[in-house]
Amino acid sequence: MSPPISSSSSSSSSTTATTSRATTFQGTDSIYPLTHTAPRCIFKFKMRISKRPFSICLSILSLDLSPPFASGIGFNSGVLGSRLISGVDCPSLRRRRGIFNLGGFNRFHTNNIMDGMTSQYQHPISNDAAQDRCIWSSHEGGHKIDIGKQIFCNRSLNMKNIVAVGFDMDYTLAQYMPETFESLAYNGTTRKLVYDLGYPPELLEWSFDWKYMVRGLVLDKKRGNILKMDRHKYVKVAYHGFREMSKEDKIATYGNTLLRDSFDEPDYALIDTLFSLAEAYLFAQLVDFKDNNPGKVPNNAEYINEDPSIVPMIKMLRDSGRATFLVTNSLWDYTNVVMNFLCGNQTTDGIHSCNYSWLENFDVVITGSSKPSFFHEDNRANLFEVEPESGMLLNTDNGTPVPQIGNSSPRLPSKESKKACRVFQGGSVGHLHKLLSIEASSQVLYIGDHIYGDILRSKKVLGWRTMLVVPELEREVELLWESRETRKQLRLLRKERDLVEDKIHHLKWSLKFKDVSVDEKQNFLSELEELESQREEVRLRHQQAQRSFHQWFHKVWGQLMKTGYQNSRFAHQVERFACLYTSQVTNLSLYSPDKYYRPSEDFMPHEFDILTV
Repeated sequence: MSPPISSSSSSSSSTTATTSRATTFQGTDSIYPLTHTAPRCIFKFKMRISKRPFSICLSILSLDLSPPFASGIGFNSGVLGSRLISGVDCPSLRRRRGIFNLGGFNRFHTNNIMDGMTSQYQHPISNDAAQDRCIWSSHEGGHKIDIGKQIFCNRSLNMKNIVAVGFDMDYTLAQYMPETFESLAYNGTTRKLVYDLGYPPELLEWSFDWKYMVRGLVLDKKRGNILKMDRHKYVKVAYHGFREMSKEDKIATYGNTLLRDSFDEPDYALIDTLFSLAEAYLFAQLVDFKDNNPGKVPNNAEYINEDPSIVPMIKMLRDSGRATFLVTNSLWDYTNVVMNFLCGNQTTDGIHSCNYSWLENFDVVITGSSKPSFFHEDNRANLFEVEPESGMLLNTDNGTPVPQIGNSSPRLPSKESKKACRVFQGGSVGHLHKLLSIEASSQVLYIGDHIYGDILRSKKVLGWRTMLVVPELEREVELLWESRETRKQLRLLRKERDLVEDKIHHLKWSLKFKDVSVDEKQNFLSELEELESQREEVRLRHQQAQRSFHQWFHKVWGQLMKTGYQNSRFAHQVERFACLYTSQVTNLSLYSPDKYYRPSEDFMPHEFDILTV
């Protein structure tokens, strides 16, 4: 079918310091203030690390709107402060059981205590809905891969040269459900705005449309505008709140300036992660509310998609001789709950148990990593070891156990745990390289969802090989496939416009410079009038067809990777910093672990019509 053409972390106060960080919407000179602060751990220590190889797991979770998924974690941020009791059987975190089977469904159930009110959230995840996917190395593997599951290559990458594969957790291994997960952040923020910052109580009646915003947008905090730009940073689509700006307004605001705007902080906020979509939607609502109500604005549960391919994928990589690691900004107690769910740790009655068996899939897990600063080699953050059972942080000498305060002898790991994955908090990429015995940064493939926190810094600063997870890509490529004929018709309409305009220019040239008789001149003028009418008719048809095609992907923002005929700013960043990109991390399991990924051929404009026929 084609479109029509018409917290309490695993830390102690004695070993960490906290500071506050504001969300991207804060700006002292902004007329649309939206402020939210959250604690972030900072480490100021030097360390040495042994050269023993480990596997590591890294994950990032935006602390601007800390999700209260992990039970027993206190979020001390005003009305957003909450203590979540999740449905996981984990005595060390004192959680209440709440995952159970019902008619072929797994329900991930949590109780959320927020502002003195207890609310229960349930979301069914159908076991039958999970796609029957085969790991490449299985007997059923090696078949043709659906276009939505393919891995796309920007730069050649030979997997034989990769010795370690690392993963982000949030929105990479753990694919959150935005209709519930982001709604929790949205509702918590509106409550904070009303009860802590004095915003009108009408905000409590607002709701979140999780399908409205897309990644790659830019918020103009001073003017209250939401922008979509092409790769050259030209504004192609602009909204003031939810009102589309006219072409004249766009040019007057962003086109008629002596100096090109960089569209960077602090005046602008980049929506480059799925965690920001709820904040962007609330920003648009506040802009509309402020415009319509001058003077009124002052100057529950998270759910994750189950993916049974995660563990087999990691096992395949480890069986091929690679180390695996996880690095996350999330702290240990939250990470443990999420990874238990993802790795399918269930009891016989279907209840998810909270244990540490998932650690066998990794060599090293680093929590509280503070990405992207983690990727700077001059980072001197101290590396603490996390005791999984208690969540206690233990001092280390670059990963080596040292005597703790009040104890003259170092805590030594048991014989059984010496070969097991060790869990750390903090540290830097220098520690990671030593723990994995990495000799060259190009030997590391890192997979994440955040273009800035995961991909840009690890690629630009370190030279790691990178794979970006873009969940929206699966639907985008399927729609592109369905709209192949429409795209051909759009190209024909564009060529038709060019031909008509060429005829008009030729006639005007003849009238201006050729010596023609009165009758010939009259004929030329009549023909010119017809051509100009035809040009307008073709222009309107092409414009309407292009708009319909645009709305086929998203009613407001169009294609994720395109702005008009140009690559979008988001697409430009993907092309620059991601060696590979795909819709799901487990798509990696559909290919040989020794595959040589090769990019498609680049085309210059002079080659396109010749070589793409």
